[in-house]
Formats: sequence, C-alpha cells, structure tokens
Amino acid sequence: MKHRQLGKSGLDVSAIGFGCMGLNFAYGEAMDKAGAVALIRAAFENGVTFFDTAEAYGPFTNEEIVGEALAPIRDQVVIATKFGFKEGDFTAGIDSRPERIRIVAEAALKRLKTDRIDVFYQHRVDPSVPMEDVAGTVKELIAEGKVKHFGLSEAGAQSIRQAHAVQPVTALQSEYSLWWRAPEAEILPLCEELGIGFVPFSPLGKGFLTGKIDAKTTFAKNDYRNSVPRFSPENRQANEVLVELLGSIAVADKATQAQVAIAWLLAQKPWIVPIPGTTKLPRLQENVGAAAVELTAQDLQRIDAALAAITVQGDRYPAHLAARAGR
Repeated sequence: MKHRQLGKSGLDVSAIGFGCMGLNFAYGEAMDKAGAVALIRAAFENGVTFFDTAEAYGPFTNEEIVGEALAPIRDQVVIATKFGFKEGDFTAGIDSRPERIRIVAEAALKRLKTDRIDVFYQHRVDPSVPMEDVAGTVKELIAEGKVKHFGLSEAGAQSIRQAHAVQPVTALQSEYSLWWRAPEAEILPLCEELGIGFVPFSPLGKGFLTGKIDAKTTFAKNDYRNSVPRFSPENRQANEVLVELLGSIAVADKATQAQVAIAWLLAQKPWIVPIPGTTKLPRLQENVGAAAVELTAQDLQRIDAALAAITVQGDRYPAHLAARAGR
C-alpha cells in the first residue's frame, strides 16, 4: 500500500483508508462485534493505516469496536473520530459547544482505548457556535496532547477559512466521487490553497458505483439509502449509465468498477485519501487493490468527457440532512 500526506500537515496515512461507519450503522444489519474487529484487523494486514469512526455511529458502539480492534497496533495506525451532535445522536440536532467538544473527546479516548485522537473532526458545522470557539477548543485539546490534528466534515469555504485561521485544519472530510463532484468548484481549490488534505467519504457512491446495485435492488428496512432521493428506483435506473461507463474502463484496465472509481479519486490530487467502507473481506481487498490501479491520461480524459454528458439524477441527501452540509 502506498502512503500519502494529508495536505501540508505531515500526517502520513495509507493512500486508502477504511470508513468504519457501515460496520454497525446506517447500512442495515450490524456486523457482530467479533466479525467487525476481525475485518478492521484484516484492513491493517492489507496495508490500511487510516481508520475513520465517530461517536454518532451507533451512537458510541463504532468507536468501541475500533478501539478494541486497533488496541494491539495502536502506534502503527491513525484514528479519526468526530464530535458535533447532541449526545452523539444524529437525530437529536447539532451541538459543538466547547464544553460538549471536551466531553466527547474524553469519552472517545476511553472508548478508543487510547491516549490521543489523531484527527478530531467537527462532524457538521454548528451555526449557533462561532467557528473560532470550535477551533479554539480543539487547539486547546491539541496543546494538552489529547488531540493531534483538527478536521472538519462537510464544511463550507467560509467556515474552513475561519477555523484554519485559529487552528490549522489538517483534513476536510466530505462526500466526493464520480457521482458527486461539487467539491471541485470551490472546496478542493481552497484545500490546495491552505494545504488541507481531503478525505472523500462515500467514494463508491454508497455502493452504487460498484455495479452491484440496480433499480431492482432492495435494501434492509433500517438502511438509510431508503431515504436518499438518489436511490429511488427510477433514479437508480437513470444513473446506470454512469456504472456502464465505469464497466467499460474497468475491462480495459483489468480492474473492477469499484477500483476504477477509487483510482479516479486518487488521480485527482496527491493529498486525497478516500475512505471506502465495507462489511465483506473480498470487498475490502478489492478496495485496497485500487491503490495499484494506474489510470492513464487517456482514461481520465475519457471519464471526464463522458461525465460531462451525464446528469446524475436525484439529490444525495434528503432535505433535512442536506441542510447540514456546506455551512
């Protein structure tokens, strides 16, 4: 596995990380704890050193799984977690008050079985708390040695600049993939300007870009894709043209559709580190294998030309969640 640095921070991570959310949250039935721990350790054995979790995944249980899995190899990995929701509950609203940030940090350290959080993200911008107060609190935690790096998730340009002026931001985590390219307009140029690494979540379009999902696919009752407009049957059918494009390139490059989608992200900037997630060992190995896929300039031009003619159908979030992004 090749390594990359997140922006100008000097933080060294595997070129592909592991998004741990889906192990027990948001995508239907949770894995049993033993299986989830084993999969995280398998990710490390396959070269992954960058692991992403959050208090809100569960809530809390995902951090406990990550902590148990990585405790024996703690000094060989980078762990990122997040604060920003009331009582760690996605449905309870946003809360980034300084006192809450400190409570989350102390609790996360215990659940993760560690003495420091490598990257501490604000999960979503809290419009009721000045960004200077948020960044200032994390700056204090860094000074105390409890946090190593500050991150933001789905933040807008103004919030990023405000935060970075108080405490340099190491990484911005936001959705970015072949079917969601909005960060290219303003956010990626800003990251380049400020020396901030970019960590795309959902690099496989919540599974759609793998080619394993079509208009007839059904999801578990508690799978949040049921509420995502882009995953309505009619939008899935309309968006299959994008997956067909990936398939044609995958055949030429002797890679899978998922690997082409991840390799495309890696080819955009040397400081981009995708964090695909999975619950299956073969898919983990497939995702990791994308680091070895070298898309040619011709491949990239072909993808860009084809994408220019494709309009992806459906919003990426339901309205109440979309309102939290880009602040």
